[in-house]
Amino acid sequence: MKFSRKTLGVPYALFLLLFVAIPLVVLFYYAFTNGQGQFTFHNLTSFFTDPNTLGTLFYSFLIAIVTTLVCLAIAYPVAYILATSHLKAKSVIIMVFVMPMWINFSLRITALKEILTVLEGNLAFHPFLNSVIGMTYDFLPFMILPIYNTIVKLDGSLIEAAKDLGANDTGAFLRVTLPLSVPGIVSGISMVFLPAMTNYVVLDMLYNSTYIMGSLIGSYFSAYNWHGGSMIALILLAIICVFTLVSNTSGEEDSRAGGALL
Repeated sequence: MKFSRKTLGVPYALFLLLFVAIPLVVLFYYAFTNGQGQFTFHNLTSFFTDPNTLGTLFYSFLIAIVTTLVCLAIAYPVAYILATSHLKAKSVIIMVFVMPMWINFSLRITALKEILTVLEGNLAFHPFLNSVIGMTYDFLPFMILPIYNTIVKLDGSLIEAAKDLGANDTGAFLRVTLPLSVPGIVSGISMVFLPAMTNYVVLDMLYNSTYIMGSLIGSYFSAYNWHGGSMIALILLAIICVFTLVSNTSGEEDSRAGGALL
């Protein structure tokens, strides 16, 4: 039997079939059937007519948007300063930001909870704020790294050309550095926004009793309502796919055009 490079793709194809395609088929089946196995749109319509599920969706969007904006506000200056500085210890500083990711997630949030408890006394008084702080602490490296990698690879001659043409430091940043760093910003937003919509562990550990999409799905399956939970998971999957498609398209267009101001 003659060996072909296509043969190397067989294990990956089997993996996709067993752990991606088949689970998706099962998800679709439960989402569009009732307890008797009959086809129905009831699970879909009930999601958009139930104020509890819609409220959870909007709250998930809100906490994800706020977390993403806070991460971006902190990460961009840090990434820009590191990328444009002449420090010899750049790699060490970057490692400092990455090192917390090597520690177990639960341990990190537990440590943060103890710090917030000392500062606030009762975490139940500021559940939304604490959730944003916890998610920012957890996802900040995912925003810093792509922005840093984009800025550090920029051609320095472009900045020099902008200054030769009369631009000051602020003008060169706004017209050259910021537009060209948009692909890194888009990548960071994608890596923070999407998991922030579903990461209910932070909310649970920091005493935020409000549901987000991840915890809502878990509550449905815990109550053995697989049909309703599957529909919510399917809707969340559709939202994630649309967001990913839009962000990837924006990143590619900005990359081809040399960037465009946000």
